[in-house]
Amino acid sequence: MPSLITPWHPQVDPMKIEQLTGMVAIVEQGSLRAAARHLGLDQPALTKSIRALERELGVVLFERDPRGMVLTASGRLLYQRASLVVNEVRRARDELLQSTGGEEGTLTAGLSIMPHVGLLPHVLPAFQRRYPRVKLKLIEGLFPDLEGRLRNGALDFFIGASPRQPPAPGLLSTPLFENTRVVVGRKGHPLAGAAALAALQEAEWATPSLDYNAEEDLSAVFASRGLAPPSVMLQAASALSLMVALASTDLLALLPRQWSDFALAREALQVIPIADSIPAPTIVMIRRPDLPLTPAAEFFSDLLLRFAPAPQPLRGQPE
Repeated sequence: MPSLITPWHPQVDPMKIEQLTGMVAIVEQGSLRAAARHLGLDQPALTKSIRALERELGVVLFERDPRGMVLTASGRLLYQRASLVVNEVRRARDELLQSTGGEEGTLTAGLSIMPHVGLLPHVLPAFQRRYPRVKLKLIEGLFPDLEGRLRNGALDFFIGASPRQPPAPGLLSTPLFENTRVVVGRKGHPLAGAAALAALQEAEWATPSLDYNAEEDLSAVFASRGLAPPSVMLQAASALSLMVALASTDLLALLPRQWSDFALAREALQVIPIADSIPAPTIVMIRRPDLPLTPAAEFFSDLLLRFAPAPQPLRGQPE
């Protein structure tokens, strides 16, 4: 009986990991020139590699136009798979090296503001002592902005504020600890002696990024105490932007309580010691459970948990 399976006879060499790596680099670096520089190649060599991949697959992966190299519909489909392959090969190489005593590789972690200011100062020295040759890539952001990188394996894990909507299937979110927030302003702020949130109602405020409307979040805190919404005049997407804004103006912000111990902020900022305790989003770890962490990533995440703050009970009642 004849076989129902038709064997595939490739007319050219099968796809090489170097070709997929080149394609992924172009997408993630934003241009052919930047990708070649990132990979340590010259542009003609990278162009040749991509054209060979297109010939092999029989499709056009990139459109060349004044905007640069733009993925076609076929390119977008391949990129979804290629990025997984490239990141898994990188992770497998790192894991083998580290599990046999090597200290090389790359670790990419996404962190929201709280782990940056509250945990990293304690974690980085210990991590560098244990893995001095592992390149650490830290991305400040919130889960919704980093979800794609978690899914394609570019990000080893995310630790930060729990998203408003839980992750879709395929990602695991593990609660780590609860947190509270404090009011922060510049040193010598005219409202530094305020004892309650009601005394700050007429102030102007800055908000950090949230995965939903940060102004609504601040207004809800005031509303829970029977207060009218405050005036929000600035929204900062990074910790640095927020520090500069607070240190340079009379703006106030509601921030994780770890800001009070952040060395870079202590010289210019202070906590306004109101009696109200205000809950903050739960700090969580989100990762793909089907992708084991490398030894370096496991060690880094363990350090973050080791230096997690002890829980503090909420005090005070709404006014």
